[in-house]
Amino acid sequence: MILTRKAEDYLEAILNIVREKKYARVRDVSSVLGVKPSSAIEMLRKLDGKGLLVYRKYDGIVLTPKGEKVAQVIKERHDVIRDFLELINVPKSIAEMDACVMEHHLHPETVKQIGKMVNFIKSAPGYPEWLRHFEIFCETGRHVCRGK
Repeated sequence: MILTRKAEDYLEAILNIVREKKYARVRDVSSVLGVKPSSAIEMLRKLDGKGLLVYRKYDGIVLTPKGEKVAQVIKERHDVIRDFLELINVPKSIAEMDACVMEHHLHPETVKQIGKMVNFIKSAPGYPEWLRHFEIFCETGRHVCRGK
């Protein structure tokens, strides 16, 4: 199933809201995504029609098992990209924004390899010492020399 970036954003937002609050309502989704409630309702109806969620006017929003699976994949892509950007010293707020953009455009194989790189870096001997050396390099343009 091919979804638009906007539809993916809705599914990810709903997943995050439900994990935080245990439920999601239109006002929660519209607030998180910065859209009008009427726009949110329109997209929720479309996603309901695709079998990704159940939207009932007064009962809130529930992801279907299929919708939850799709939302989880989207969230994992986002988290991997954000973690990588933070590892290379991108400020957290920028890494979050850039991950939101990049998660929709990178090939799944690319995201998979980025995830492997993040795991490799975090589990590498000498972590986080050499990563601190990278931070110093970013600040000064110079490598840290031992014994000097």
